[in-house]
Amino acid sequence: MGRLRQKGKTGAAKAYVTRTSAIKKLQCSLADFRRLCILKGIFPREPRSRKRANKGSSAPTSFYYAKDIAYLAHEPVLKKLREHKAFAKKLSRALGRGEWSDAKNLEDNKPVYRLDHIIKERYPTFIDAVRDIDDALSMVFLFASLPSNARLPPSLIENCSRLAAEWQLYVMHNKSLRKTFLSIKGIYYQAEIMDQTVTWLVPYQFTQSIPADVDVRVMLTFLELYQTLLGFVYFKLYTDSGLIYPPPLDVKKDEGGAGVGAFSLQSMSHPVAPAAPKTKAVEIDGRKVSGKDVRQAIKSLTGESEINGGDVDMQNAESNPMEVDEEFVPQQSTSDPQSTASLTTLKALAALPQSLTTSLFSPYSFYLSRETSRPIFEFIVRSFGGRVGWPSSSGSGSPYDESDDSITHVIIDRPLVERTDETLEERERRSRRKYIQPQWVVDCINAGKILLEEPYAQGKNLPPHLSPFGEYEGAYDPAVGLAGQAAEESESEEEDVVIPDAEEEDVGQLAEKSALQAAATSNDATSLRAAELAAEVAGVDYGTFEKEVRKSRKKSKAAPADGAEDGEQDMNKMMMSNKQKKLYERMKYSEKKKASERATLEGKKQQLQKQKRREAKTG
Repeated sequence: MGRLRQKGKTGAAKAYVTRTSAIKKLQCSLADFRRLCILKGIFPREPRSRKRANKGSSAPTSFYYAKDIAYLAHEPVLKKLREHKAFAKKLSRALGRGEWSDAKNLEDNKPVYRLDHIIKERYPTFIDAVRDIDDALSMVFLFASLPSNARLPPSLIENCSRLAAEWQLYVMHNKSLRKTFLSIKGIYYQAEIMDQTVTWLVPYQFTQSIPADVDVRVMLTFLELYQTLLGFVYFKLYTDSGLIYPPPLDVKKDEGGAGVGAFSLQSMSHPVAPAAPKTKAVEIDGRKVSGKDVRQAIKSLTGESEINGGDVDMQNAESNPMEVDEEFVPQQSTSDPQSTASLTTLKALAALPQSLTTSLFSPYSFYLSRETSRPIFEFIVRSFGGRVGWPSSSGSGSPYDESDDSITHVIIDRPLVERTDETLEERERRSRRKYIQPQWVVDCINAGKILLEEPYAQGKNLPPHLSPFGEYEGAYDPAVGLAGQAAEESESEEEDVVIPDAEEEDVGQLAEKSALQAAATSNDATSLRAAELAAEVAGVDYGTFEKEVRKSRKKSKAAPADGAEDGEQDMNKMMMSNKQKKLYERMKYSEKKKASERATLEGKKQQLQKQKRREAKTG
């Protein structure tokens, strides 16, 4: 006889646990449970049948896997949270009784938990941690720009600012930055770290405020985890690059507003050599004999000088690592003897020329005007090998001032104003430099080359700033639209010619329209000739007649094609299941929505162009 199945103890009722029962099982508060779930990466699950998972009840609640809750029960952080709860009770009791010495001893021995083991659990390899630092960097940069208050202590803001500066220092040192985009939300950066793409968002340098409806406690829990994660990642990145971590901070420069320049990168000039393994030594006849001596004696006795267990000079073995790479000998194919296979080897990959985009600004020296954001463009320009200076009002630590002759570009973001009190020296200096708007720097990075400065000159209307991260296929592109609509604009200009006193259509025009329709529907040369004669009688020139014929033919061809396509789609939908039909309808809805958005943007673009043409004609 099989085992009896009890109701509410098998299936979904056993696999899922409600949040209330999970808190009772762990014996912690709701805030501590939420903190544990964030730190361990556990989130609510949705069962197939909520009624079965809730043992017959249909009350709305959150469900968790029972295995996840059992996993949380053995967490060391949970033990520390319980100890902290007992510590808080003892401290309040001591303060209430006036036992100040006991309260001080309790405060000195306050239980503190660490998250190092959680980082090692969630990220078994270093590459896994690098892949997951996008959100960590975005949150650290966000909190670095927030003002301190009762909920955000100054030490937390200072630590986030330090982590943000250390990340920028590493990216600038290794020239890892690849793309930048100035958006409404902030500045998007994308870097390549250990062959992994890392994208993060940095807010603009405005006065930030925390909304009242945002739960800061949840964000602080995430920030606590992210700070520990970034500490691990930074240490590995800095040490692999031969740099000391953490980088030393110059307090005087930091107080002067130097920003990233207050930190100094120092290389490990005297790396610590690994300790040699200790070998056991045995004293025989008054002489110490080690394991190494024994192995050498065995070699000499057997005459085999190349035993696998013997010592090998690793310096000589690794002196020429590229010689180990085998050359690939191309062999002729049996099916096609003329063609030979080509395979890239490690030697060929090492011999490839490196990309020059990382040193894009190395020949140039920039000077930032006081209205431009110094931290943004200092980071961008230095990441691509350029030199940058700024006025003293933007902070201390500028390598040169405005009168330096090596300055090639001035990044300025103010309207062009004619100066009457300009001296001859200032006029010559201005003629030697390029005055460009900040968008030029970002567009050069995204294009991978130095663009012309003329469209980005001071006071000019800038070209569209497009996202370098790639949009969906068929998205609206302002630059492509300008080039592709050149022919349509010329046609629309010809169509916009006003014909005076043409309020009513006469009989000739009606005849001409009917003839055009007949010519579009039939490919007969006789009907086309008749329509041409009718248009000539109506006073329509030959160019306009040809345009109307092409338009009518396009419409007549498109209509049956669309009908056939709709019929084919209906036939395909008949063979789909309900799930496939719903998915297909969602796909078509999103495609129509994107197409309508694109059509709206293109219509606005055409209206702006027509308005500009009218203003040019009237002006």
